[in-house]
Amino acid sequence: MPDSSRPIVFLSDFGLGNEWVGICHAVMSGIARRSPIVDLSHLIRPLDVASGALLLADSMPYLPEDAVVLAVVDPSVGREREVAIRTASGRDLVGPDNGLLSMAWAAAGGIQTAVEITALLAIREPITQSFRAPDTLCPATARLASGAQLEELGGPVDPGTLVTVTVSKPEVEEGKIACEVLDFNRFGNVQLNVREADLVAAGLAALPALLVEATSGSARAQIGQTYADFPAGEYGLLFDERGWLMIVRGNPASAIEGLGLSLGAPVWIREAV
Repeated sequence: MPDSSRPIVFLSDFGLGNEWVGICHAVMSGIARRSPIVDLSHLIRPLDVASGALLLADSMPYLPEDAVVLAVVDPSVGREREVAIRTASGRDLVGPDNGLLSMAWAAAGGIQTAVEITALLAIREPITQSFRAPDTLCPATARLASGAQLEELGGPVDPGTLVTVTVSKPEVEEGKIACEVLDFNRFGNVQLNVREADLVAAGLAALPALLVEATSGSARAQIGQTYADFPAGEYGLLFDERGWLMIVRGNPASAIEGLGLSLGAPVWIREAV
């Protein structure tokens, strides 16, 4: 089989303190020897399917059109079927059928075709049931990257039967947005489920500052474009590279600590008086 050398993009919640990512690399490199492997992230919060799905979808505009994307965040290892999906954009997605891939295929224009990974071509035996990725998902990914057709990996799957996950939408009204914490990073910046269109709809987009309220505190936040716009310790609001509104503080202060927030916590945004 000719090696077409399609790039592989790899996302997981495996972390970096063990051999799991390295083993997956070794298996894929042994099959698709000329395919570059891009580690998108292996620091998805453990077992957090929705967080992985969101990061993957937001990253799609940056990925090569011919990429084969392997995503592994699988709380019930071995219980969900393993699938490979061809998207309308031409990218292939490989992972468990637990919703992890659903936002990505939507971002890539929808599903063209899908299969369940069952064919011997796509499986490395014996399968280690407690760590299936190197024996099922990795070989399937590498086979696609090296020229195999999607249909060679297994039988067809009705796209309507695939599991999906969604991000909750904020409640938007004139002068106010009720939203929640989607994520936060190691710098203490807080990602909210708010897009620029939501600020516009609420009539808040043109204001120089907004009031950010949480159950444990509140702060006046200036609107900015980059982190350098905010003096040390001062709160600010800006849109990150993925298009989500973020609460930040001038370095080295932490917004999530200052407001006492956590994943899923409610936040209210309104005009600062």
